[in-house]
Order: sequence, then structure tokens, then C-alpha cells
Amino acid sequence: MADVWILAEVQQSADSTAVGLRRVTHELVTAARGVAGGNRVCAVLAGHGVAHLAGAIGADTVFVMDDPALAAYSPDGWAKAIAAVAAERKPGIILGASTARGRDLTPRIAAILGAGLASDCIELGTDGTALTALRPMYAGKALARVRVTSQPAMATLRPNSYAPAGDAGASTGGPTIEAVPVGDASGRAVVTRVELTASTRPDVSEADIIVSGGRGMGGPEHFAMLEQLADALGAAVGASRAVVDAGWRPHSDQVGQTGKTVSPSLYIACGISGAVQHLAGMKTSKLIIAFNKDAEAPIFSVADYGIVGDVFEIVPAFTEAVRALHAVR
Repeated sequence: MADVWILAEVQQSADSTAVGLRRVTHELVTAARGVAGGNRVCAVLAGHGVAHLAGAIGADTVFVMDDPALAAYSPDGWAKAIAAVAAERKPGIILGASTARGRDLTPRIAAILGAGLASDCIELGTDGTALTALRPMYAGKALARVRVTSQPAMATLRPNSYAPAGDAGASTGGPTIEAVPVGDASGRAVVTRVELTASTRPDVSEADIIVSGGRGMGGPEHFAMLEQLADALGAAVGASRAVVDAGWRPHSDQVGQTGKTVSPSLYIACGISGAVQHLAGMKTSKLIIAFNKDAEAPIFSVADYGIVGDVFEIVPAFTEAVRALHAVR
């Protein structure tokens, strides 16, 4: 089997400056090493002003595509440029992240290369001749084990499915960094402006801990209570679709089938009944805690721990307990 590639994702500031690598990039390195065998793990780092991040990825080789033509993300333009490099160098496997950008970009690259793609995977492996992947189906009600036999084989990985490798994953002596010329990156869709919301909290799709609220919170003003708990835990704040539809929280906070699919180490559901669309987006969380006044709420069917009661009493008490625990430490 040939080299395994990952598509690195960059974290940008409000002015579109590349300030770091997204956590999922390091998770992709871990997953890639698990399927690479004795082959190289290579990263494709695309964008403008991103070259300084190459040494921190943790791959053996980093192909840097740093060009003004890639300054603004264009789905078909980026796919065309990256696919051209892949067609020339012929990797055995290409892995992307199951993020908003990864879900948009990776299938386009697969279509250009004529490659098979397993999407939104939570586990990757090989059977000696093909890439194997475990992926949730039917809103998380079933898990499918699939084989991708194309050359290259492609897959997208759900964030928080693997521990991040960090730069310690690179071979001794650091990575080999190679500047790759960017060919035709023109696209039919042209991005003229990107607006990012400034926040000190982690993004919901990558957060290791998420505190989520549903319609049971009663109104947007009560989410301040969840923000206090999130700050105590160093967590992100999520929301159900009903909350987002009501205008209580932005769509970027939505967890579920029509929002963001998450797999944090800890998911705390407050006042969320647990509709199947919401469960599809969070049921692979490592540990689920639910607070709800309805003992029959579906959320309790997937929760590891649950408290039946008033969230307006439980959450403040839980927050104080967390703060007290941190004070002891």
C-alpha cells in the first residue's frame, strides 16, 4: 500500500489569518498511522500564509500548497488543485475530517479521482488489501463496517474519534516539508468574504466537553446558566434544533443530524428530550449525562448518567460542585 495522506485543517482568526491547526488534524494523523503500516503519513496543508504551521502537524512529510489563489476557500477550486497533486503522486489512502469543510471538500476530490469514499467514520483499519471503516447509519441506529477498494481509498473521520497525535507523531528529526506548486485553483464559486464569530470557547464540533441545552431551558436568557457551567468545565455550549429554530442560539451551536455531529469525551444534555435527530448527532459521545424533568425522555435511553429533575436547580448545583472540585485541585 502506498502513502497515507491527510487533509490538514487550519484554524483562522476573524481576519482570516492562519493562527493554528484544528485539533482534528492531529486526530487524522493518529488515524493515518493506524492504517499506514510501514508507509509514510503525509499531510496536505493548503491555504495562504499557512507554511509556518507545517512543522506542527506530526506527519512524516508535509506537502505545502501555500498560494494567494487558495487564500479564500473555494470548494471546486481547492478540490481541483488538491486532486491534481494526488493524481500525480498516487497516495494509497486520503483521509479528511468530517467537519463542515471536510464534508464539502473531500467528496469533490473523490469525484475527480474516481475514488470510493466512506464518510463520517468513527474507526478506520485495513484488512491487508483495502481500507475498512466503521460508520454510523440510519441516524446512528446501526453501525456499518465497509471496505473501500479504490485507489486511492478515501474516508472522512468524525472529530474526537481518535486521540490527537500532536507533533510528537512525526518521525525522528521532524517532518520533510515540500512546497508544492498550485496549479489551476479556479472555481465557479468565489468566496468574497468570510465572517467568523469571535469566541473564547472551543468549537462545538471539536470540543472535548459539550454542555448542551434544549427547549427545556425555557428561553435564551437561561443559557447564561449553561455558559457558566461550560466555563467551569472548559467546554463548548451546544443546542438542540428546537432552540436554534426558536432563535435562542446561533446555528453554529446546533448539535444533531441537521447540525454538527459530535463525539466529545463528555456530553451534558440539559433540558433536551432527545429526538432521534439530536441523538444521531451526539450518541457516540464517550460519556453522556442528562438532566430532564421527564423521566420518560428518550435522552435517558443513551445517557450513562441521568438526573430527573428541574434543570434550574440541578445545573447551578452541578456548576458549584465542579468549581469546588477545581478549587481542591
